[in-house]
Amino acid sequence: MKDPQDIILRPIVSEKSYDRMSDRVYQFRVAVDANKHQIKKAVELLFKVRVNKVNTVNVHPKAKRRGVHRGHTSAWKKAVVRLNPADSIDFFEGIA
Repeated sequence: MKDPQDIILRPIVSEKSYDRMSDRVYQFRVAVDANKHQIKKAVELLFKVRVNKVNTVNVHPKAKRRGVHRGHTSAWKKAVVRLNPADSIDFFEGIA
């Protein structure tokens, strides 16, 4: 198994993610090859919480253009993690 730091890359910071923190739902950018079981174990080990549910989304690349140059953004994977109602991640509590 990979290290938890290799699975959970960084939290997703947006208005929608902040609104969902009150419901104990947190969003993370995760490794593309990570599955739900690995994500659950990584969040539980890193933040010392109990995870009830994990949903994943494969974010497809978007076409971008700057003048005559064309390209696209990279593909990545998002994990939406729902925690046990008794738990919360202290890392986010000071931000929201």
